[in-house]
Amino acid sequence: MTPKFEYSQLIKEDIQRLGNILEQCFLMSSGESEIFFNSIGLENFRVIRAGEEVAGGLGIILMPQWWGGERVPMAGIAAVGIAPEHRGGGAALTMMKHTVKELHAKGVPISTLYPATQRLYRKAGYEQGGISSIWEVPTQSILVKEEPLPVGAVAGDHEIFRELYQQYARLNNGLLERHQSIWQGIFKSDKKEAIYAYVIGCAEQPQGYIIFSQHQNQDGSFIRIRDWAVLTTAAAQTFWSFLAKHRSQIQNVQWKGSATESLTLLLPEQTAKQKSTSYWMLRVINVVKALEKRGYPPGIQAELHLEIQDDLLAENNGKFILSVANGRGEVTSGGKGEMKLDIRGLAPLYTGLFTPQQLQLAGRLDATDTARFAATQIFAGASPWMADFF
Repeated sequence: MTPKFEYSQLIKEDIQRLGNILEQCFLMSSGESEIFFNSIGLENFRVIRAGEEVAGGLGIILMPQWWGGERVPMAGIAAVGIAPEHRGGGAALTMMKHTVKELHAKGVPISTLYPATQRLYRKAGYEQGGISSIWEVPTQSILVKEEPLPVGAVAGDHEIFRELYQQYARLNNGLLERHQSIWQGIFKSDKKEAIYAYVIGCAEQPQGYIIFSQHQNQDGSFIRIRDWAVLTTAAAQTFWSFLAKHRSQIQNVQWKGSATESLTLLLPEQTAKQKSTSYWMLRVINVVKALEKRGYPPGIQAELHLEIQDDLLAENNGKFILSVANGRGEVTSGGKGEMKLDIRGLAPLYTGLFTPQQLQLAGRLDATDTARFAATQIFAGASPWMADFF
């Protein structure tokens, strides 16, 4: 017999039970979930009940995401956990569907998450939206000696890092307008290791920064860059020359970047390698708002006729015309429906992760040549990536 599920906000009486579930799901130490609750906020957690018992829960982190140089309101889904005895019975999918409907009712345009399993989230309308890559390069191979800018140490979580990150994020599709909990995580030591923070450039005109910690493992010593941003060529050159100075003690440098990482163009040889790559997923919650809130290439004037199917949110179904001019988009109902796709297919089109031609080959959309050409122009941009995990 299928249990009756009930979706609701977290209440005081549920905190310990959900905390125990999350600690078991995510291999936390006993009591560690309390830190998680505090960083995200109890009011942002939801639970799913099977009968009278809490079967699982999740956290919702509201933080805009940058698309085409514009901030699009976004809900990040974190800590999706189901108690082992309730797994496989539909609790997770029921909870995700309720969450999507709640976000739509609140007017949230898009949602993102990191999947433990894609199949679950695809059933709720999510699809691959972008990449998070960890890169590694041997310090001996950096060989960038020119250091055009000064580098200065800065103590702790200084406002300058947020200001520089904001400028950098605007230039990159997929980066977050970070929630406070993410900034706290950057400067929080995991195992009491020291965290070093440096600003690149003079105080009057900072052009980047680097925040890192130093580690030792069975393969030797390495720098783990916890966060970074470069706004100019001079800052990128200085970034590498500064790291190269660590070569007498440090063997490798690891950093998070795009799948097509332009920083590696400054290196003399192809010694930087992707150590790992993971795809995060995106769901368009409100078709009209999502398409109108993001930015587009400023020199493009085009019209795209869409026909969208969303099995969960009826409001997203139907034909829409996206008209783009002067870097902005306007959506009206109707049109020819020259590009047919479901809500999952819209996600990687929206983010630019794959081209319309690639999506058609993968069976994610069906479009005329005219519609594919228009969509290729409209959604052109830097490869979407994200530096932060939540």
